[in-house]
Amino acid sequence: MRTGLSQHTSMRQELRVNPRLYQAMDMLYMPMMDLQQHLKQELLVNPFLELLEPEEEEAPEQKDAEQEKEQKEKEEEMDWEEILLNGFEVGGTREQYEQLEYTEPVTVETKDLIDYLREQLQMLTLTPRQLLLAEEFLGNINDEGYLAASLEEILGSVNHLVEGHVEGEPEAEDESDAEDDTAAPAAPAGIDAASPAFYTLPEAEEMLAIIQRLDPPGIGARDLRECLLIQLGEQADVTSLTYRLVHDAFQDLIAHRWNDLAKRFGVEPVAVQAAADELARLDPKPGLKHASQSDGYIIPDLIVEKIGTRYQVFLNDTGMPRLRLSRSYQEIARDKKKMTPENREFIASKMNSANWMIQAIEQRRQTMLKVMNFIVDRQRDFFEKGIEHLRPLTLREVAEVINMHESTVSRVTNEKYVQTPRGVLPLKFFFSSALATASGEDASARSIRAKLQKMVGEEDSAKPLTDQQIVHLFQEQGIQIARRTVAKYRDQLGILPARMRKRV
Repeated sequence: MRTGLSQHTSMRQELRVNPRLYQAMDMLYMPMMDLQQHLKQELLVNPFLELLEPEEEEAPEQKDAEQEKEQKEKEEEMDWEEILLNGFEVGGTREQYEQLEYTEPVTVETKDLIDYLREQLQMLTLTPRQLLLAEEFLGNINDEGYLAASLEEILGSVNHLVEGHVEGEPEAEDESDAEDDTAAPAAPAGIDAASPAFYTLPEAEEMLAIIQRLDPPGIGARDLRECLLIQLGEQADVTSLTYRLVHDAFQDLIAHRWNDLAKRFGVEPVAVQAAADELARLDPKPGLKHASQSDGYIIPDLIVEKIGTRYQVFLNDTGMPRLRLSRSYQEIARDKKKMTPENREFIASKMNSANWMIQAIEQRRQTMLKVMNFIVDRQRDFFEKGIEHLRPLTLREVAEVINMHESTVSRVTNEKYVQTPRGVLPLKFFFSSALATASGEDASARSIRAKLQKMVGEEDSAKPLTDQQIVHLFQEQGIQIARRTVAKYRDQLGILPARMRKRV
C-alpha cells in the first residue's frame, strides 16, 4: 500500500444544467400570479429591463403630442450615464424624490371564529376565573367548531398554569427581599395569588354548557352526534322523532336502517325517512361560517373562445408586465471607451440576463399555446357536447406531438387554469386514463365517472342500482369496466352503496 500525493487523468461524462435553464423550468411551472411577481422582481434588480406599457392605436396628431412630451421628459431625465459610470450614486435634488410618496398596502384584519366567540363571552356576566377557563376552551376549538380536546385535557392545561404560578412565586425572607425589583410577575387574571385553587371537573362542565349556548348553534360539540343534538335542542322539541333518532339510535340512523328504526320506535319507515331528512337542514360544521379563510380567486392563464365554428386559444397575459431592453442603458453600453473593466463586466452580465429573460418569457408563451391548442383539438367533443365525451389523454401524447419532453408538458399544465365555454378548468382536468370500449376506442375515466353519476341521479330511489347493475349498463354502452372499478369511482364521487340509497 503506497501513501502520499499523486496525480492521474481520467475521462468521464457529466450532465451539467445551466442555472438559467433551471430558471426557465421554474418559469414554466409558475402560475400567472407568481410569474407577475417574479417579473416585477426582475425589473427591480436588472437596470437593463424596463416596463413596456401596452399602447393603443393613436391618431397622428396625438402621436406628435406624445412624442413632444417624451422629448421634454427625456431632457429633464437624470444623467443615467453619469449614474452608471460613477457607481450608481443617484443624483438630482432632494425635492425631486420627496414628491414621490409610496403608501404600503395594509391588510385588513378580519375576525375569525374565536374572535366571534370571545365577543359573545365578554357580553356575559362571568368572573375572571371563568374567563380564564373559557380562554382555554376557545384555544381548543377547531375551525369546524368542534372541541378538539377532552375536559380532562383542558383541566390539565389550565391547572398547569395555576400550578406554575404557585411554584414560581418566591418566598420573601426579609423586607429588602420583598421589595426587590426581580419579584415574580403578577398572577394572571382569574388566579387568586393569595389562595389559588385548582379548577374542577364540575367547573369545566359548566363552562362547556355556556360555550355550547353561544352562536352559531352546535359550537363546542365533541362529536357530530352532540353537534346535531345541540342544534335540534334549539329548533325542535326534545320529544320529537328526529331528536330521539339522533339521541337513542345514532348508529342505526347513519347506517340508514329504516325498517329496524321503524320497528323500534313504532312508526312507519316513511316517517323515519322524513325525520332523517330534517337533519339535512342542520349544519354538521358550524364553525366554518366564521372561520378565517382567504378568498380563493383564480386567474386563468389561458382563454378558449369559440369564434364561428372554431375554438381559438389566447394567453391571458394582459396583466403581466411587458419587458424590453432599456434604451438608455443600451446607448451607454455601446460606448465602451468610458467604462472600466468592472463596469463592462457588469453591463455584459445584466444585458445578457435581460435578453435571456425576454426570450424565456416568449418561449413560455409559445409552449403554453402549443399545449392548449393540441388539447382543444383532441377534446373538441368535450367542448361541443360535455364531460361525457371527454377523451383519454396523457402527458406523453402531448409531448410527442409538440416535440417536447414529457416533464416540460407537466410543468406547463401544473397549477394552470383555462377559461372555456364550459367554465374555468385546471389543465390537469383534460388528462385522464383510458378504459376499453367495444368499438375499439378508449373512453376517459373522467367521462365514465360523469356517466356513473348521471345513472345514479336518474335511478328509481325505491330500487337503486347496485354496482353490478351499473356494470351491465356500461356494458350495454360498449364500455368494459369491472365492478370494483365502479365501486372505486362511486366512492370518489361520494355516492353511497345501493342499500343506503334506498327509499321506501
